This record gives sequence, structure tokens and C-alpha cells, in this order.
Amino acid sequence: MKKILLLCAAIFSLQTHATIIPKAPTIAASSYILMDAKSGEIIVQENADQQLPPASLTKLMTTYVVIHELVMGTIKETDDVQISVNAWRTGGSKMFIREGTTVPLIDLLRGVIIQSGNDSSIALAEHVAGSEEAFADMMNQFAANLGMTNTHFLNATGLPAAGHLTTAHDLAILATHIVYDHARYYPLYKEKEFTFNGIHQPNRNLLLYWDPSVDGLKTGHTDEAGYCLVSSAERDGTRLISVVMGTASDRARAQESQKLLTYGFRYFQSHQVLAAGTALQKADVWLGKEDEVGLGVDKDMVITIPRGQEGNLVVSYAVDNILKAPIAKGAQLGTLKVTLEDQVLAERPLVALNDVEEAGFIARTWGYIKLFFFKLFN
Repeated sequence: MKKILLLCAAIFSLQTHATIIPKAPTIAASSYILMDAKSGEIIVQENADQQLPPASLTKLMTTYVVIHELVMGTIKETDDVQISVNAWRTGGSKMFIREGTTVPLIDLLRGVIIQSGNDSSIALAEHVAGSEEAFADMMNQFAANLGMTNTHFLNATGLPAAGHLTTAHDLAILATHIVYDHARYYPLYKEKEFTFNGIHQPNRNLLLYWDPSVDGLKTGHTDEAGYCLVSSAERDGTRLISVVMGTASDRARAQESQKLLTYGFRYFQSHQVLAAGTALQKADVWLGKEDEVGLGVDKDMVITIPRGQEGNLVVSYAVDNILKAPIAKGAQLGTLKVTLEDQVLAERPLVALNDVEEAGFIARTWGYIKLFFFKLFN
């Protein structure tokens, strides 16, 4: 038997309180996605799981791996990175490093993020893993760990290679991890310019100049991939990730991304229902050393809702009516549900927030007697 409790219900007439959400704008791109970074919910998508060449969007994983190693302490910002002939010779966009010299690792990182340097990407790959091939293997392992199920990397630059593919959805997942996993280094992605060896280059992400809420991430372009952009912006506590792939020009990728972000912020918002570890309610426990167990969620419950509708949410939960010790912290004891106008927006497991040990023999025996009569009359 389940016990179902209503925590809050603010229900108003559809005519006066419902948010009218128009159809998403038409986006001139081969593939695109708009994701709420905090909830992971997809707001808009088109061909988002289609494998496509990512061009320099590849460098998002290059920098993710390098920064992970920085955070782990296996490399340092002050490392003098030796520049190989292989890195120096690489074509395409460049930081203009020179073979036989050394460059501080943090400068190379800026060279990748801001200047989109293929040469700096290879220099970092060789410094971290010994070779670009070995580094690409690391990239693929990280991709698998992050849940990027339709991605395969063959190099650190995004230069064309048969089988070097990813998706808009996978890139949105990666961007979210860049924002939250390595928050200390994320501000690098909004830097608008970098000068190295007297050569000044601006960040190619036009949204950094157009929209003050945009604070990253990366552009990409090859003839095969078209013009691509992964961008992130935050307004009033809501962070959105936009990915467009296969647009017609550098200006078009910014314009199409701006359409997605404007739509998302205008009509949707992130809403935290319950923080991890916060007791939603206490439930009675039979046969235990303690009589109650706290109920909550094991990670923050954040959902995406129509803007302005947080007061209309109905939050309820169902939990087993008879809970017996022993109960381990983290054990699922019920389900938490959020609805809006009878539509289920989210469901999450309701878990024990603490251990409850089994009572001693005498207390447990008396507990079984009380439980017998409880079942008899209930």
C-alpha cells in the first residue's frame, strides 16, 4: 500500500495564469539544440543526434581534458611546453607558436580557447599524452564517461578526418560539464582577445560582443562542417546551452544561436524543486532503533518550467506505508512527482537520507506485535 501526500497545490484558471508558448523559431542550421544546463532538459532540438563533423568544436573536448589534468595536478599552468615540428606545421587557424621553443601551458590553453589554434591544440595534446593519437584516445574515454554516446574523436583539432564525428546533443552535454566541472577555468571561454608574440587575435564568438549574458564557449568551421557555434548564457539563475551546426556564415551561426537563446529565456526557466540532502518529510519506520527516516533526493532536483509558473506547480510524493528497518541511506522508499495543469513534468526517486539500524531482539519482538495490529486495522 502506498501513502500519497500532496505537498503544495496552487491551481489557477488556464485562461488567466497559463503561459502561452509559441512554436520555436526556425533555425537555419543542419542540426541544433537548446538545453537547460541545470536540469539537462532539452527545450528545442532538430537532428540533434545526427552525427556530423564538428570542426573546431572538437577543441571543447581538447580543453576539457587538459583542464581536467590541471585540476588533478598532473600538469601545471606554468609548465613550459615544448613545441614540436608536428604542432608548428599544422595548418588552419593558428596561435603562431614556433618549433623548438617552449610556451607556458596557460598561454597555449588561451591559444586554443580564444584563437582556436590548431598548433596549440596539438602542442597541448603531445604534452599531456605524448602524442596526438594517444590524446585522442583520452578524448574518447572522457566522451564515454560523460555520456556522449554518438561521438568519436580522431584528433585534437577538428581538422577533417573520416569518422571524426559528434552531435549537437553530445556537444551540449560536454558544454554543461565544462561550465560546472571546471568552474575555476570557465571564465577563459568569455575572454574576447589574446595576444601572443605580438600577434593579436579576437575571439570568433560574436555573441560575446552582442549579448552580455553570453559567457562562452567555442566556434568551429570547415568546408565540410559549415559554421558551428556552441554558446552558453545565464540570466536570472537560468543557464542555457545552445548548439548550432552547419550554418552558412560566421554571422549566421551567431544569429541562429541568438534566436534559440532569446526564445529559451523568454519562455522557460530553471526551477529547483528540492536540494539534495534536504528532508522533504519524515516517514515512520517499524522495527528500528529510530522511529523515523528522512526522505529526500540524492541530487538537486531541478526542472525546466514555463516562465512564471513556479507558483502553479503541484508537488506530491508516494511512499510505502510500511517501512521496516534496516534501511540504508540512499535506499529508494518512494517517488516524488511534479505536475503542472495535470501534466507530469518530472518524477524522481525519493530516498532515505539516513541509515536506520534494526532494533534489538526485545524491541523488535514488541514491534512485530504492534505491526500485526496495525495491519489488521489498517
